[in-house]
Amino acid sequence: MAARIRVCLLLEGSYPYITGGVSSWVHELIQALVDIDFVLFTISPEEDQEPRYKIPDNVVEHHDILLSRVPPPGKAPPKKKALLQDIKKIHDSMFSGSIPAIDELIERMPVGYFLHKEAINSSVGWDMITSQNQLKNPVYPFADYFWAWKSAHDMIFTVLGAGLPDADLYHAVSTGYAGLAASTARIRKKKPYILTEHGLYHKEREMEIRKAAFIRGYQRDMWINIYNSLSRLSYRYADLIIALFEFNRRMQIDLGAPVEKTQVIPNGIDTGRFSGERKKRDGFHVGLVGRVVPIKDIKTFISMAKIVSDEIPEARFYCIGPTDEDERYYEDCRILVDSLRLGKIFEFTGRQDVREYYAFLDVLLLTSVREAQPLVILEAYCSGVPVVSTRVGNVPELLDFDERFIASPKDAVQLARGIKYIHDHPEEMAELIEKNRKRVYQFYDRDTLHQRYREIYQRYAAAGQQEPPPSGPVGQQAPEASAGSGGL
Repeated sequence: MAARIRVCLLLEGSYPYITGGVSSWVHELIQALVDIDFVLFTISPEEDQEPRYKIPDNVVEHHDILLSRVPPPGKAPPKKKALLQDIKKIHDSMFSGSIPAIDELIERMPVGYFLHKEAINSSVGWDMITSQNQLKNPVYPFADYFWAWKSAHDMIFTVLGAGLPDADLYHAVSTGYAGLAASTARIRKKKPYILTEHGLYHKEREMEIRKAAFIRGYQRDMWINIYNSLSRLSYRYADLIIALFEFNRRMQIDLGAPVEKTQVIPNGIDTGRFSGERKKRDGFHVGLVGRVVPIKDIKTFISMAKIVSDEIPEARFYCIGPTDEDERYYEDCRILVDSLRLGKIFEFTGRQDVREYYAFLDVLLLTSVREAQPLVILEAYCSGVPVVSTRVGNVPELLDFDERFIASPKDAVQLARGIKYIHDHPEEMAELIEKNRKRVYQFYDRDTLHQRYREIYQRYAAAGQQEPPPSGPVGQQAPEASAGSGGL
């Protein structure tokens, strides 16, 4: 009997501690591939978190590292000066806009050795910090730059020095620090590395950074460059790069992912689970399935409900999902419902079996300001519910680029128009509902997509029995990079 394949999943700030789309995808993948053993390597922002999922039996190990903790430095390598010079070369490469190689750095750095102190105590490290501050950040205090630089690099050093468990292949579910860890595994373990991006990590972090008022001067550019560089490193060392949809695949290529390494595998749903009988209720029912958190922009849903209720008096609204992840935001939403006098027609349901609501909803609404490929749209289609949504992620493609049902984020008026159109055109909607249901069965059946991952694991695990080819340069210049645009 052949040995079971052992896959190490590298996860940053998600499964098994946080619920949501990525975590659900990971949990379902593990449960589906019962013939494969999984090892979890999780990168966490805080310690002693309680898992939000019951860990499946085929998860055979779980290693968790705390990203914000500075570990003891460990035993220094015999050629420490050469190691520091490697770091300088990597920075110089990034500042010239190239995609750097980190093979020599990783091979010189023993597992358990961490560069936190050497980065600021050595003459090489200190010269790098001060020279870049003078070049990039001359107006603002040096202390601001120093602590921002140290914070960013401490997390990188924590990941670079961490030991990873043995596996037949390594599968990162984002770039960022998870992708960096997978890249080090690719170099140290000589095993294949697969990357699946649900969203685009560097773009998501950039949005957060640009909204942060406390980040001043060059610090903002530095953080953005770091996350761009981490994604480019991930693309360089990954043997296979998977996006959920074509637009994101093209954006990966624009940042340096080799075309021949990329492919699209969408998310899917259990079509049988969402094919229940419709149980129509009197009135007109609009639901949003999602967590009550700012990224889902529940406040725009509430504002839209006010507009629709003025035109469709029989309309009722349901916010279906957990309310305990951001209690302050939930309270703000409740106050908004009361201030708009929607209390009798707007309900926060909390956690529910969403199928009970899909059975009678007339419209599913998404008001998110950021999504990748929302599974709730596929669930609604399979359940016979039309969708109106903001223009985020793969939503336009899922909605067949039909502008009647797509609005810019926070555009409550246009969302309301989409809802009203569905209300006023029941016969046309019946045809659209049937068309959408067929699309889901044809392209988004979860079992079929899980089988694709099983085949990928089998193929790359077999290839990993021989030493993978060296990573090699992925071009000397990243597309659209310019001198000084990259770097840490």
